[in-house]
Amino acid sequence: MIEMLQYDFMRIALVIAVLIGLTAPAVGTFLVQRRLSLLGDGIGHIALTGIGLGLLTGSSPVLGALAVSVLGAVAIEVVRARSRSGGDVALALLFYGGLAGGVLMTSAQDGGTSLQSYLFGSISSVTPADLYVVAALAAVVLGVIAVFGRELFLLCQDEDVARASGLPVRFLSVLIAATAAVTVVIAMRAIGLLLVSALMIIPVAAAQQLTRGFLGTMLSAMGIGVLSAVAGLTGAFEYDLRPGPTIVLLALAVFAVAVVGGSVMRRRRARAGARGEVLPAAAPARDTGAEVLSG
Repeated sequence: MIEMLQYDFMRIALVIAVLIGLTAPAVGTFLVQRRLSLLGDGIGHIALTGIGLGLLTGSSPVLGALAVSVLGAVAIEVVRARSRSGGDVALALLFYGGLAGGVLMTSAQDGGTSLQSYLFGSISSVTPADLYVVAALAAVVLGVIAVFGRELFLLCQDEDVARASGLPVRFLSVLIAATAAVTVVIAMRAIGLLLVSALMIIPVAAAQQLTRGFLGTMLSAMGIGVLSAVAGLTGAFEYDLRPGPTIVLLALAVFAVAVVGGSVMRRRRARAGARGEVLPAAAPARDTGAEVLSG
């Protein structure tokens, strides 16, 4: 760890890893609650078109990915508002059309060499400019969650109830999708577009095994995300591995431990209940609605 910190690019990468570990699971908690776990994958694929467009035109691939992925996220929400099956079709179009468009344009520019670093992440290529961009985008994502957290929670719990309560359902739906798109762009340099969705979902799935309530799940998922990102980055440096797959595999390992730990805790609670004892509640958070972001 100390040796890693001697390199400027690794210090930058470490800060980026912490920001990704915070933002990806925070947004992922809403996606899981709304049963849109694959949305990050769809956005990641369409972001390839923005990267290819940026490389082909000589402009910024990051800005291209940001613009195209946000537009794609908005488009899929517009289609989803019409029908549930239409949303499935739109997501499939993002997968295949975005991937094909990105590969085609990148290949026309440089044979596809630059695309690899965006698909699987490239820590060695991060720069101070990347850090500034990631920090700004992470602040936007966390700011959106802080400001609209309660409304987004109600929307994810039950869209009909949210609409009956007078909430702007269409706006909030687009806001979730656009925030997910920004999160994908934040993580693509370090983790890679093909794996970023995993860090949005796996920490949330792990947290659900151990916590009760939406806020507890989100905070636990963010902690798991930071742990996985920092430990994965450190392991990748020490053993000369790609950081993206290393981070995701560590997150999966935490999920496996959480499943076992959650099962043990539930069995203990069940036995204690049979004996009339009281143990602290800890169960998979399928969200009872008892706890919201405001606490």
